Amino acid sequence: MPLLGPSPKPGDLIEFIRPLYQHWGVYVGDGYVVHLTDQEGISSLSSAFGGSAVVRKDRLENVANGCNYRVNNKYDKKREPNPPQKVVRAALELVGERMPYSVTSANCEHFATELRYGERYCDQVADAGKAAVVGVGIFAALATVAVIAGRSRRQNQ
Repeated sequence: MPLLGPSPKPGDLIEFIRPLYQHWGVYVGDGYVVHLTDQEGISSLSSAFGGSAVVRKDRLENVANGCNYRVNNKYDKKREPNPPQKVVRAALELVGERMPYSVTSANCEHFATELRYGERYCDQVADAGKAAVVGVGIFAALATVAVIAGRSRRQNQ
């Protein structure tokens, strides 16, 4: 569970680097993070399709669960963050609440960024969308090449 970079301060966004995705939470101090996750707090992809999640306060090392993590206040240069005490207070007030969950519009990164910046952001969703567009473009290009090559072969016979 190595911390990559500086130690977190209250109100910081924490990015947990998982094998297939990143999990996000808000550091609230004293070794705790508030995050949107499944009931067990394992922040797995299993909650992606459940339709709801719960806000939990857990020990940072338990959420990391052996994975790397880091402070990642990635929008601070573009957006004015809320004061740390406001972020922490808002996060703690939500602990125990069940919330709708959507991979595309209400996931753990949306939850954490809304607390820090007052707006929801999620690069994972944007990046996945870009990857899908690129994948479709590559598929279309390959299909076009295959059709043209097939026509060429038939015309040459």
